[in-house]
Amino acid sequence: MRTKITKGLNSVPAANLGHSLQPRHQSGITLVELMVGVAIGLMVVAVAGGALMVSRSTSGTVSDASQLQQQAGYAFRVIGQQLRQSGSLYLNLNATKNASTDIDRYALPVAFETKAISSEPDRNFSPATDTINGTDTTLTVGYRRYKEPVYPLSDTSLATQSLSRDCQGGPQDLDTADNNSFMRISSAFALNTNNLVCTGTSGLSQPVIGNVANFRIRYLRMTDIASGAPKIQYVNAAGVGTNWGQVTGVEVCIVLYGTERMNLPSTSSYTDCDGTTEVDYASADATDMSGSAIGADRAQRLHMVFRSVYQLRSQGLIGNVL
Repeated sequence: MRTKITKGLNSVPAANLGHSLQPRHQSGITLVELMVGVAIGLMVVAVAGGALMVSRSTSGTVSDASQLQQQAGYAFRVIGQQLRQSGSLYLNLNATKNASTDIDRYALPVAFETKAISSEPDRNFSPATDTINGTDTTLTVGYRRYKEPVYPLSDTSLATQSLSRDCQGGPQDLDTADNNSFMRISSAFALNTNNLVCTGTSGLSQPVIGNVANFRIRYLRMTDIASGAPKIQYVNAAGVGTNWGQVTGVEVCIVLYGTERMNLPSTSSYTDCDGTTEVDYASADATDMSGSAIGADRAQRLHMVFRSVYQLRSQGLIGNVL
């Protein structure tokens, strides 16, 4: 006769009670399974790391390209502001009127200055000699500095000052004999090591942008003016000679390089400012248009070439008319 233990509506035979309460055996993973899991995990980490490196390289390249374009845009704005003003003169709106003539009764006569004489000889402005000059790697431009009445926004007391500024934002408008003797605004651009620097009217220099691999200038010279059919030709500084008054425009070429080092293929190259020299910027031994090796500081870095052409106010006539 078997005895049953009853709990609620369920009943378990007493003979089976001890067997049902015995603990079950739990088995873990084997060594092979562990090794397979570790291998899969390492593969996932390797794929993720590779994707991260590719993403980092792409991000660095895009960031470098964007930065180089911003640097070039800023340099061209600074240079262009000075080039577009070069050769400009003072327009006298208060020329003496002759009331006895009909033309002066209906029209206001004006007059351009042909030059500005300073108390300091090296601060004169003569359009024929001070508008533009330079070499294949340097550029100097100038224009007339003059002062005029300027009225503040909420005050009727005027301040006589010059609104013209060189590449450094000067010279300051100080009411001193020394400051007032500056009749010429001048800006000189040149490459110093890897920095494009500007020397202002004061004679002091400061960098404009860095990471500059090359800075080259070509000039547009206007000839055959007397024939009535002028010609404009690209020339270097030697082609201009002493005829700077015939220069009607300037082409500026800048080569910039980035800050991110990349694993570039051997076919990575750019065409230098001369338009013919191919420079392999993946190799430190590659040479640019000057025949110099680019070196380890520039190798394996992105290089970009930028050009801009500016037309001068003079139209190449300063040396022939003024």
